Amino acid sequence: MKTFGDKLVEAGRRHGRLCVGIDPHAALLEQWGLGTTVEGLRAFTQACVAAFKGNVALVKPQVAFYEAFGSAGFAVLEEALAELREAGTLVVADAKRGDIGSTMAGYAHAWLDPDSPLVADAVTVSPYLGYGSLKPILELAEEQAKGVFVLAATSNPEARELQDQRGGDGRSISQQVVDAAAASNAQWKADGHYGNVGVVVGATLATPPALSELNGPILLPGVGAQGATAENVLRLTEGVVELGFPNVSRAILRQGPGVDKLTQAVVEAGASFK
Repeated sequence: MKTFGDKLVEAGRRHGRLCVGIDPHAALLEQWGLGTTVEGLRAFTQACVAAFKGNVALVKPQVAFYEAFGSAGFAVLEEALAELREAGTLVVADAKRGDIGSTMAGYAHAWLDPDSPLVADAVTVSPYLGYGSLKPILELAEEQAKGVFVLAATSNPEARELQDQRGGDGRSISQQVVDAAAASNAQWKADGHYGNVGVVVGATLATPPALSELNGPILLPGVGAQGATAENVLRLTEGVVELGFPNVSRAILRQGPGVDKLTQAVVEAGASFK
């Protein structure tokens, strides 16, 4: 069985190691000449899906922008997830879920169960109730060869106060999260595969955690509008470049609403990370 890590690396070889976001926030809807309505949300999303499917390694819809419209917004997201996956394009639902016990299991089934209308290829999760709290979603990911991207070292300034704290062994909290993810991937590494568990590491960070032992995909937000460059990505992923997937959203989305221009932008951006 191919793991999610295997499938994502293969997609990166075909299309370039780019993750592009679908972020229909109000300012972009307005820029595209669309209303802040379900109809505007659907038009925005359909244009992105048409431009991105088959042209990019990974697509990352931001769940919050759909959730804001209630059940109608989730219906639009369900349509997008299904169309992207039917086209063979990998999708990570940027939901950043985190809880314990049966609630975490509920999130796992919502985003990774093949029978769920919201099923994606991967989902983002928060480990800050303890890495062990992620057990239900990690187990389902292993069972279904799905991906889990664990927030490790995020780029927001407030995160440093928490994530840079060090334990008795001298490792930062961010490094502890990366090491826990590496342990989850260890058996796959022994078997010659990349693992299902990835991490999120901000591309703008000056002192990121060490990633050489992760053996799983690395999602790197912050490229483009937030200031990070291809050189930053190469520095952070030295030795594991094939596993690094920079996330570019605003720089591509502002090329809309024309599908042709969006497609051109995503193909050009992907070529920068081959």
